[in-house]
Amino acid sequence: MTEVDERGGKRVGWVELYFDLVFVFAVGQVAHGIVADPHWARAAAALGLFATLWWTWIGFAVMYNRRGDDSRVADRLFVLAGTIPCGIAATQPHHVFEGHPEVFAVAMAAVRLILAAAHRWPRGGGDQRRISWGYAVSAVLFGVSAVLPHFGLLWAFALVQEAGFLLLGDRDRDRGRGERPTREARWRTMFTPPRDPNLAVDSAHLAERFGLFMILLLGELVITVGTAALERPADDLGYWLALAGGLVLAGALWWVYFSSAVEIYERLLGFSGGNPALAYSLYAGGHLMPAFALLLMAAGVNLSLHESPPPAAAWFTTAGLTMYLAGTRVFAAGSHHWYVAVARVAALAATVNLAFLDRVLPAPAVVLVIAVWAVATAVVTAVIRHRSFTRLGDDPVAFLRQVSEGRGTEPEGGA
Repeated sequence: MTEVDERGGKRVGWVELYFDLVFVFAVGQVAHGIVADPHWARAAAALGLFATLWWTWIGFAVMYNRRGDDSRVADRLFVLAGTIPCGIAATQPHHVFEGHPEVFAVAMAAVRLILAAAHRWPRGGGDQRRISWGYAVSAVLFGVSAVLPHFGLLWAFALVQEAGFLLLGDRDRDRGRGERPTREARWRTMFTPPRDPNLAVDSAHLAERFGLFMILLLGELVITVGTAALERPADDLGYWLALAGGLVLAGALWWVYFSSAVEIYERLLGFSGGNPALAYSLYAGGHLMPAFALLLMAAGVNLSLHESPPPAAAWFTTAGLTMYLAGTRVFAAGSHHWYVAVARVAALAATVNLAFLDRVLPAPAVVLVIAVWAVATAVVTAVIRHRSFTRLGDDPVAFLRQVSEGRGTEPEGGA
């Protein structure tokens, strides 16, 4: 039987942790692709490739969240089978960057056939059959993309239709009223449990699942720092600046997410009774930007520690930090004052413009300054999030109304 934690949700299974190791290798190769060609065009291509891998991982995460059980051999076998094509895809990012996506596309098609079979076995209900057909369509699209140009468009279409089948199957609850619902009505719909209990998402499991994956992505930054620092002589001041700056940066990023955002995400999803549309907003869609930002920062720090860092090194690091802060909504204070919104925008602008320091400081020193800035941000975030969590209370719609009126955030990107 699947273990249940003290919060009432099931725990992440051991086979899921093993599956994550394959994906960490895959996204690490995406980061290395940015390092190999440090230009913004490559970073944009990396985002598209990362989104494809990310949504593949989402498929297994949601499947196991809804119906997976470590005590069932079939469920474990489906996950283990998925590691084979995912492992093949993990070796292909550099080929995709060079315009040769054939092996990667076929591997992604095979993964989706496994997901399609998993949702039909042993006796999938109506929603499970719908999801299975969605993955089958995606498998065909990825397979066709292996032999056609402009493969990115087919991949994007596959992921969009896949998302509709997977998480948004209960959104038609309020359709047919003849009028467009208000924003507050849409929020209340999101905080209504799904009509079909089989569609409900386990909030405790999903929060732990994403938290563990974010930890693994932070590990990519730590490994980057450690590996690059090993190549410096021990009497080099840059060695110590790089090591200290990278580790402080990783620690601050950990604090921003795990001490400021994760509790609110889980509590909001718990209020909704596991509404899949809200789960998509908070986790599948809401975590994409901060997750990719961790890879972009890892690439930026890696490049900053080269003997002759390229101009993009500092910009990748600061742009990644800005994306991370924006994606986790750390400055959403819910204040009605206009100057709070201005201060929020100014803080994000100042974060990205820290890259100009590379004109007066060596690259390792810039990394250290960015790390100190991230620590200051974590401190401010802790104060803001503590107030937000207190204000959340037992009425999440009232909380979101306050935040929105303060130009804070909406469910699409987090709370």
